[in-house]
Amino acid sequence: MSRVGNQPIALPAGVDVQIVGQQVTVKGPRGELKQTFHPEMALSRDNGTVVVGRPSDSSEHKALHGLTRSLINNMVLGTSNGFEKVLDLVGVGYRVAQNGKGITLSVMLSHQVDIDPPDGITLEVEGNNRIHVRGIDKQAVGQLAAEIRKVRPPNVYTGKGIRYSGEIVHLKPGKSARRA
Repeated sequence: MSRVGNQPIALPAGVDVQIVGQQVTVKGPRGELKQTFHPEMALSRDNGTVVVGRPSDSSEHKALHGLTRSLINNMVLGTSNGFEKVLDLVGVGYRVAQNGKGITLSVMLSHQVDIDPPDGITLEVEGNNRIHVRGIDKQAVGQLAAEIRKVRPPNVYTGKGIRYSGEIVHLKPGKSARRA
């Protein structure tokens, strides 16, 4: 039995969910999200909650059951509270600057890297070494944060690079430390 899929999704105040066939539209104070789900999943709305059902206990239906419930829950949370990822630049000479809606990274490459956010995502620079990625779509926020981190991922020997706030980078010992 799917523990995630069976949980009803509570709708906070100010969030409205409309289900038309397999298309779910969630409107909230921060915006609106639409998504179409698998035709075999049963979607219904009851007294301020959304319930996802499945037709059988096959492994494919169990997987889709939990996935569908999680995606709808993320839509509800995104339109009510929003999502945020924080990235830190660690290293001497590693800087970030706000450039209109986008950002410009100086991370010891031969050139500066400009990143422009897609619609619905905002980039905000705090100081000169912290980036806040905010939006209502959890997947888009995570994807943009991953693309920024990919410009200069943390080095396993020195720890320099772009990392998520709170990410722990385990440093490897250098060549001379291995010999001993």
